[in-house]
Amino acid sequence: DGALIITPYYNKPTQEGLYLHYRRIAEAVDLPIMLYNIPGRTSVNMLPQTVARLAELPAIVSIKEGSGSIQQIDEVLQRCGDRLTVLSGDDALTLPIMALGGHGAVSVVANVAPRDTAGLITAAAKGDFSQARALHHRLLPLVNALFIETNPMPVKTALSLMGRCADELRLPLCAMRPEMKESLTGSLQRYGLL
Repeated sequence: DGALIITPYYNKPTQEGLYLHYRRIAEAVDLPIMLYNIPGRTSVNMLPQTVARLAELPAIVSIKEGSGSIQQIDEVLQRCGDRLTVLSGDDALTLPIMALGGHGAVSVVANVAPRDTAGLITAAAKGDFSQARALHHRLLPLVNALFIETNPMPVKTALSLMGRCADELRLPLCAMRPEMKESLTGSLQRYGLL
């Protein structure tokens, strides 16, 4: 139905290289494309100017923004307006991003707490920031617990503890350290998921 395309990693392309890369993909496939900006994983940050250029291409319809910079995300929203659906790629920033005009999230915490995550997004979309803030504060300790080790190790471990999937990871991901798994288990228990 669509493609989520991460910024190329390892070779650290320039902004022009990023633009040309995404443009080539947009011209080669007949799918809507979601840009994925997560410099903490790729070591390259797609700047708002580049995102705005890409938003001119009909196939580029959204961005999963994981830069961690509210200022940068706000600039993307201002530059792109209604041409691009801006989604949070960082659960801790979903509420602030939506308060600035973002449209939702591609979420990790939704895997274990879908009802509250959807409730936060729905409330924020309706402008009920009191309810959205309450859900944000409820979810935040769980969000933090899901990132105590490299993602997706904690969320897969959490889902295993909840009986939703097998307790297995592919290398180079591995089992959580026992003390981290114990901490995660406690967070899930406090949230009422175990």
